[in-house]
Amino acid sequence: MITIVLSAMISLAVALFGTPLLIRLLSRRNLAQSIRESADGIVYPEHSGKKGTPSMGGLAIVVAVVLGYLGSHLIRWTPPTASGLLALYLMVGLSLVGFADDYLKVFKSRSSGVRARTKLLGQAAVALSFAALATRFPDDAGLTPASQAISTVRDTPWVLPLGLFLLWIWFIVTAITNGVNLTDGLDGLAAGAAVLTFGAFTLLGLFQQGQSCLTDPITGCYQVRDPLDLAIFAVACAAACFGFLWWNTSPARIFMGDTGSLALGGGMAALAIMSRTEMLFLLLGGLFVVITLSVIAQVGSFKLTGRRVLRMAPLHHHFELAGWQEITIVVRFWLIQGLSISLGLSIFYAEWVRG
Repeated sequence: MITIVLSAMISLAVALFGTPLLIRLLSRRNLAQSIRESADGIVYPEHSGKKGTPSMGGLAIVVAVVLGYLGSHLIRWTPPTASGLLALYLMVGLSLVGFADDYLKVFKSRSSGVRARTKLLGQAAVALSFAALATRFPDDAGLTPASQAISTVRDTPWVLPLGLFLLWIWFIVTAITNGVNLTDGLDGLAAGAAVLTFGAFTLLGLFQQGQSCLTDPITGCYQVRDPLDLAIFAVACAAACFGFLWWNTSPARIFMGDTGSLALGGGMAALAIMSRTEMLFLLLGGLFVVITLSVIAQVGSFKLTGRRVLRMAPLHHHFELAGWQEITIVVRFWLIQGLSISLGLSIFYAEWVRG
């Protein structure tokens, strides 16, 4: 428990006090992301006031998580586990993919960034290498960080062959990272929602540690490798987002950029996979799922019928064009995320009680 508190404190301090240093550095070099403006009959929400706001703030989040996780282990003189290091690998690897996208947006003033196909290839390379590594490093009980079984609130009997397992992990990582990326369109929206999701994974990790089959082999115990270390990683992510949110809330003084959104998506995907709660993420990441579905519905409807179901996708931009204030959208979407997570945690606990 002390390691969890240390991880949170270090990560929070680095994000809270390191972000303004990053803001000064980026602002001094005029490294701001270009803002899309309405033109040629295409209407975008009015974001001209955000011009000049520096991007790539995700660097502060990633550094805070790495220092929080590793620093807490160093202070307590406990070795990091395979699960924790793999979670860091997925997060940092995807942040590098996002950094390449931000580089083009900031340094080359290309609002579209890296081509979609190139970004997907980068995500696939990191996701597949993570999947291959996650089936290795068994502990004394033979548990590996990830299981080839599809999981809901724990592993199900549906065990995938290796080839399908790799594709399944690739799909999960790509879906979650792009969901967070799509959500990062308003000041504080993605960061605030991420705090709630990582907080939920912290609680899950602590609960799974207390009911682990390795320490208390009772009916309904959890076959998860390193649940406590996953909680240490999760709380570092939550604290980093919390500290960053201080500077990212409306009016934002910095954007996280793809460096941050892809990194956060990678952290969530790693936690969902290694805590054996892959399908439960539909609720633990409910807001990200809804916003992704809004884009799918918009594109699908336009291609099939020639009509759009929303004024603009993702969903938060629809409400902007409908006249809602940005801060109103953000707070209400946070509330939706909180309700969705509450339902997910209730289902998780109810399954344990029934078992």
